[in-house]
Amino acid sequence: MNKADLVERIAQRTGMTTRDVRVIVDAIFDPDPGVGLIAAELKGGGKVAISGFGTFEARQRKARQGRNPHTGETLDIPSMMAPAFKAGKPLKETLKG
Repeated sequence: MNKADLVERIAQRTGMTTRDVRVIVDAIFDPDPGVGLIAAELKGGGKVAISGFGTFEARQRKARQGRNPHTGETLDIPSMMAPAFKAGKPLKETLKG
């Protein structure tokens, strides 16, 4: 499912227009912290917990060495913040099935 499919399905279930749903989906999931609520919260150091679904958070990755697959050259990869998602128990149970 992509973003357009998600918007369409939400519109069908709620009776809202696809235009209104697209605005809501963008407000939640847009990767630009000036637009998306999840990105803004993670950029600010917080986390987003959606009960029954899971938690989005930013985690610090350590600096490490990598390798260029084309040349074999060793590269230094700096430490960085990376997004992470941890599924909640109800979602895990649903997938166990």
